[in-house]
Amino acid sequence: MIPLSPDEIAWAAQIACLLEVNAWKPGNVSRFQDFPECCFEDFLVSAVAIGPAFLEAAHKPVGATILRAVRDTHRLVDTNTNLGIVLLLAPLAKAAGMGNSNGLRAAVIRVLADLTVEDACGAYEAIRLAAPAGLDRVERCDVYDSKIDFTLREAMKLAQDRDSVAREYVTGFDLTFELGYATLRRLCEKGCKAPESVVQTFLTILAQVPDSLISRKNDLATARHVSELAKRVVDSGGVFSEGGRKELHKLNHILRDEQHRLNPGTTADLVAASLFVFLVDGGVQDHLRDLIRPPRNCVSDALVSPVNLFG
Repeated sequence: MIPLSPDEIAWAAQIACLLEVNAWKPGNVSRFQDFPECCFEDFLVSAVAIGPAFLEAAHKPVGATILRAVRDTHRLVDTNTNLGIVLLLAPLAKAAGMGNSNGLRAAVIRVLADLTVEDACGAYEAIRLAAPAGLDRVERCDVYDSKIDFTLREAMKLAQDRDSVAREYVTGFDLTFELGYATLRRLCEKGCKAPESVVQTFLTILAQVPDSLISRKNDLATARHVSELAKRVVDSGGVFSEGGRKELHKLNHILRDEQHRLNPGTTADLVAASLFVFLVDGGVQDHLRDLIRPPRNCVSDALVSPVNLFG
């Protein structure tokens, strides 16, 4: 993989955010469904806001990219819309700017190994600024520690059992590459359009990985139950069958409680990271064209509209 230009990295980051929120994923904000405290437009603005940070991501420390992206978002949006996405995209973006003869994943593994105490300081300041829901105090490497003497990867290692974003830092983005990106690539090769591909990828991840945000707001048992419901959708055909779409409608209804405590937000973040990898792999322009303008007579031409998906 040759290094991407700053423009290509910023494009991939912003487009990944836009494609993710534009898809009609159950329990999440989309252009058809808002939350009381944030709306679809907040996520569009957030996608634009991170552009300057990711334009410089290849030449800046990961923690600095995280902090600038969250600060710039906070200047324009009143609620946390993209902390998880930024935490995932920052090391991926730096890796994309480095290049590696063995591919993007090899590059990001090197980036993760080189994370510093300064990266932890930047990331922790960003987390405090974003103030994500359900964030509890912990005994070691707490985000409110007055003294930080550990690297960002060391902090993520301690959090990996309770947070999927942290686990990606430890596993070399295993979920992103082996599940999310692999699913997107397979669907794209079949000629599926972006909205259906994103929703199906979201369901595939959620069916196999209990959502960290749901677990923090509720408990692990609740998150596992939601994963079981998502697996029922996937097993019924997902967005590609009438039965799967009926199950998807049921899942969306279940996840939309008044306090949106069942919002699978971490899964959406993993989808955005998977989209970034998909766009970067093989060239942003070519893969974007394949995703949003697949060949005619593709499998998704017969799919229902999002209005019919969710009623």
